[in-house]
Amino acid sequence: MQQIKFFKGIENQLTELEGDVNAWLANSGAKVVQVFGNMSPQSVAPGDGSPGLSGGSSPPSDVFIAIVYEKV
Repeated sequence: MQQIKFFKGIENQLTELEGDVNAWLANSGAKVVQVFGNMSPQSVAPGDGSPGLSGGSSPPSDVFIAIVYEKV
């Protein structure tokens, strides 16, 4: 039976998100069927945002990763 696992992070912390995904993959023993994701603008309060990867004044984008897998 296929299942799904979601991960969410922000673009200026991609290394941490990547580590979370890789750790889950290593520890779960899951057989990956598909991986997909998306980046979208993040809503933040005015004056409360660090610059994104572009270094501009825009807040970092949300990053979403979904993994479809089967338990082995």
